[in-house]
Amino acid sequence: MKNTVWIVLFVVFIAVFIGIGIARKGGSGKQGAYRIGVIPKEVASQYWKGVHNGAEQAAKDEGVTILWNGPEVETDCERQIQIIEDMMAQKVDGIILAPSNRKALVPTVEKVAARQIPCVIVDSGVETDKYLSYMATDNFKGGVLAARRMGQILAGKGKILVVAWTPNSASTDARLQGFRETLAKEFPGVEIVDSQFASPPTMEKARDITQDMLTRNPGVDGVFACNATSAGGALTALQSFQQDANAKKIKMVGFDAWPMVVEGLRKGDLDSLIIQNPYRMGYEGVKAIVRHIKGEPVPKEVDTGVELITADKLNDPKIMELLNSQI
Repeated sequence: MKNTVWIVLFVVFIAVFIGIGIARKGGSGKQGAYRIGVIPKEVASQYWKGVHNGAEQAAKDEGVTILWNGPEVETDCERQIQIIEDMMAQKVDGIILAPSNRKALVPTVEKVAARQIPCVIVDSGVETDKYLSYMATDNFKGGVLAARRMGQILAGKGKILVVAWTPNSASTDARLQGFRETLAKEFPGVEIVDSQFASPPTMEKARDITQDMLTRNPGVDGVFACNATSAGGALTALQSFQQDANAKKIKMVGFDAWPMVVEGLRKGDLDSLIIQNPYRMGYEGVKAIVRHIKGEPVPKEVDTGVELITADKLNDPKIMELLNSQI
């Protein structure tokens, strides 16, 4: 009888021990079993809410927990690195990261890999291949689309301004490269007469540098702004600059779907927008980490899509769904 009791107690002890181990590893499959850190470039921009929304939906679908945290300013690499370190210290089961600087984040991304924590890079690349998967817009293609639209609406001839973004951000660097190379090759009559970075990278600074370039370059025909924040600032500057109904209409091509720039597109204050799918980045990023933990294959690279929209497309159900997922 005593032996039977001891056997029962031993079995119960082993079951409890195994249960604790499964819970710690996140293998039970219950809500919150896996914890995945999601770290954007910064948390202030509307754009990153799209990534957050997608990650949260995937978390609900998969029964996992999202830990969302990022710097207040995109150029604060030190803060982003500290957040990654904190996530590793919390022993998260995976990390989704949008590197703020393609060079500065390399050692930290490789440290994550060395600790065997699956890491999905989203939105913007990093100069190492030590990650699980890279999910982003084809940003060079986005720049090509913007250049072709600008060339088309200016009939192949004119002077334009470029509102650039912080250097070494892989996504915006690629957009600007695609834009400049396409103009030079396909529309040599369209000249970039001025280009400035917004530093610090805020909408207010993007507005100020746009106003400065407009003042110093009278008679320009177009403006290209390469991301959400620069587009918001450039649009604000243009709206102020063109209050006179008789003033020359400067054509603007923007990037991303901030509510204010979408409204500007609707009102005709800018010509077109290049839009991404940040929701898909967040959603597919979480899904990829869960699949990896389960031992399923994950593609090394995923193109999350990019397209140009004009005001007449705003009522297209497909475009409405895409915009609603990130606004």
